[in-house]
Amino acid sequence: MWSGLGTLRILEAIRESGLVKRCRFYQASSSEMFGKAQEVPQTERTPFWPRSPYACAKVFAYWLTVNFRESYGLHASNGILFNHESPRRGETFVTRKITRAAARIKLGVQDTLYLGNLDARRDWGYAKEYVEMMWLMLQQDRPDDYVVATGETHSVREFCAEAFNALGLNWQDYVKHDSRYERPAEVDVLVGDPAKARRQLGWEPKVRFQELVRLMVEADLERAQRELARR
Repeated sequence: MWSGLGTLRILEAIRESGLVKRCRFYQASSSEMFGKAQEVPQTERTPFWPRSPYACAKVFAYWLTVNFRESYGLHASNGILFNHESPRRGETFVTRKITRAAARIKLGVQDTLYLGNLDARRDWGYAKEYVEMMWLMLQQDRPDDYVVATGETHSVREFCAEAFNALGLNWQDYVKHDSRYERPAEVDVLVGDPAKARRQLGWEPKVRFQELVRLMVEADLERAQRELARR
């Protein structure tokens, strides 16, 4: 809910302060808006079907941004970002939960990792590159909306395998299913088509899935080693 209301308040503040012609506004939209995706891959023209309150709020914020652009001439762009990860990802997100657990298991700090749906598939990219894309959008003469993605999809199961394999471990020996982590309305497959971003802005992801996972695992291994050293 706050994702939508926060956007509305900022847009209204820009309008009421008379700064419409002097501001450039970026809205952090999300691939979660596609939810029960109506086509694969998803593009800027794919209909939204949100499957969570968060995704519903993001759809609200998306259309507010379009409305203020069309109604008041605000330089406002939506970046429809698919999952973007890095070593700075919060520990409650599944990717970081996996890489952190793998590192801790390797060092004997942890023995089991509990996860929900291992078959959910996502388009995972490197957050650092996606932030570059956000900046690029705001440098354009005309605002627009862009899908930011790698065009590849991998399952949570594949992410586990890659992370544990990077440390010489078999993920199946340590990962257990826990239904508490299942979503009430699952989003099965998200994969974006970044063709428009490539065509209009010259942007293309460089860090791919395997390298991204290893980047995160190495960072978490260093953290776990420091944690052990402090004991």
